[in-house]
Amino acid sequence: MSGKTSVIFDLDGTLIDSAPDLRAALNRVLAARGLPALNGEALRSMIGDGAKALVDRGFAAHGRQAGPADLADFLADYEENATVETVVYPGMMETLSQLAGSGHKLAVCTNKPAAAAGIILEKLALKPFFPVLVGGDSTPFRKPDPRHLAGVVEALGGGAAVMVGDHENDMEAARGLGLPSIFAAWGYGQAQGTYTAHSAAELPGVIAGL
Repeated sequence: MSGKTSVIFDLDGTLIDSAPDLRAALNRVLAARGLPALNGEALRSMIGDGAKALVDRGFAAHGRQAGPADLADFLADYEENATVETVVYPGMMETLSQLAGSGHKLAVCTNKPAAAAGIILEKLALKPFFPVLVGGDSTPFRKPDPRHLAGVVEALGGGAAVMVGDHENDMEAARGLGLPSIFAAWGYGQAQGTYTAHSAAELPGVIAGL
């Protein structure tokens, strides 16, 4: 695979550890409704399918059904507090610099709403690496639907690409589009990709060997 292959990254659990801020925002919404807080382990298993799914699961854990106002309050809170405790994973900045310097085009494909994702990329100094960002509300589709990922490839100008993510949604979207995938084993999920990387530092070597 050539150095100009596009490398498409998931966001939560792949580029960034966002679980603390997602948990805090969701728990503030729950508290406002008189519902108990969720702990970190419960929350981590709910991440990966976008904001609506996260809020729905948070309320369902208490036997309640979330409504549009609950989602709106979560999104407003989270966008204001998306980088309080969220951090870039160790070695990721160096890896992105290496990949970009080697001629790889980089993009983000996330089920997170594009506005929140863009705020995070900017505040964590990741935005310069990613000229293309496709969020969960950027197209009519979301991962694991391969058409979501196809929108990213199209925005990058087509050509060869690889998907890097920590969730089965990422791996399934790549399979559906006939792309290789790299499972980010440091993230939140369990999945089977074409390849596995155990740290950000391993990614350039894995990509070079595709």
